[in-house]
Amino acid sequence: MNAPLLILDGGTGRELARSGAPFRQPEWSALALIEGPQFVSAVHRAYVAAGADVITTNSYAVVPFHIGDERFARHGGELAALAGRLAREVADEAPRKVHVAGSLPPVCGSYRPDLVDLDRARPVLETLVAALAPHVDHWLAETLSSLAEARLAASLTAPTGKPIWLSFTLEDEKPTPEPTLRSGESVAEAARLAAEIGAAALLFNCSQPEVMEAAVRVAKAELGPDSPSRIGVYANAFPPMAADAEANAGLSPIRADLTPEGYARFAAAWHQAGASILGGCCGIGPEHIAALRESAAHA
Repeated sequence: MNAPLLILDGGTGRELARSGAPFRQPEWSALALIEGPQFVSAVHRAYVAAGADVITTNSYAVVPFHIGDERFARHGGELAALAGRLAREVADEAPRKVHVAGSLPPVCGSYRPDLVDLDRARPVLETLVAALAPHVDHWLAETLSSLAEARLAASLTAPTGKPIWLSFTLEDEKPTPEPTLRSGESVAEAARLAAEIGAAALLFNCSQPEVMEAAVRVAKAELGPDSPSRIGVYANAFPPMAADAEANAGLSPIRADLTPEGYARFAAAWHQAGASILGGCCGIGPEHIAALRESAAHA
């Protein structure tokens, strides 16, 4: 399927910190929703100005892992709804069509398939889905480490009738010839699951740029030329994350080579390999998204 290129936004947490928003552990990017929602709106606007066709709700850290069990029980739905409204308002005020993706995070921790607990994740995701549903155009279940997380997100969002995008994080500390999820499950298995549930897109995110092209090629081959599912990539700008990394333990260092121009060169290879959705994850900012938009204009 030859689909027009869609440009996503970039990372939110680091951009909030860079903008002077309230930002600390353990709340991470959720703190701005609590203490300075205007900063969240400003980050969304910066990505729209850079050329993003899709902005993502700032709901990634609206989970007990970051804001605590008690606060989530009392205010989780309220904070997620605010994240949805803020993104929707910015999208609706844009001078062109901008879509809103509802971020559904890995509830028990990023990069940690060993911590996946579906019984624990279910009520949290149910709260996020109910709160975000009025505001989003589609779902983005992101930074998934395992197929089980994807199946759960798909089952909980199906009643909304809104499309779901599945985005998996890949093993990049010790990459193998065949790209794998951090669970060790294959990209081909992820593509088969995406087809099975009718995902509108299969993406790979929050991993090194170097491992993405192979994943795109495997996904494209598995899905086939007539698949309605798009393929996308939004990589991070960090060194490889260790298997026992603590999710969002701090602001990781940024690779010096991943300038906007350097990142755009990687993105051009992903597009050539078959990705029609391109954006950025942690450490990729509006200047990178502007470079992707510029490259797309000349493709």
